[in-house]
Amino acid sequence: MKYSFQVENIRCGGCTNSITKKLIKLDGVKEVHVIVNNKQVTVTTDSTIHTNMRKTLSEKLAKLGYPELGSEGTNRLMTKATSVVSCALGKVSNKT
Repeated sequence: MKYSFQVENIRCGGCTNSITKKLIKLDGVKEVHVIVNNKQVTVTTDSTIHTNMRKTLSEKLAKLGYPELGSEGTNRLMTKATSVVSCALGKVSNKT
């Protein structure tokens, strides 16, 4: 099954790397595709693994600092700061 998310705070390949590395670790996730310019994250999963996968993915994205667009009250200063840290870690881990 595929899930698509429009999210806040994606700026570069570091963000892409962090999102991909964190989401791919979740049970049932087979593939993660991020389009920076569109602020879009698409996740392909094994639909039999988890009945509430969309919510799990959305919550994980928000925890990384990339809440869904239009999620009222979720893109606060702390969330934006979290996304900057996730992005920086993604840049560093991409070079190693």
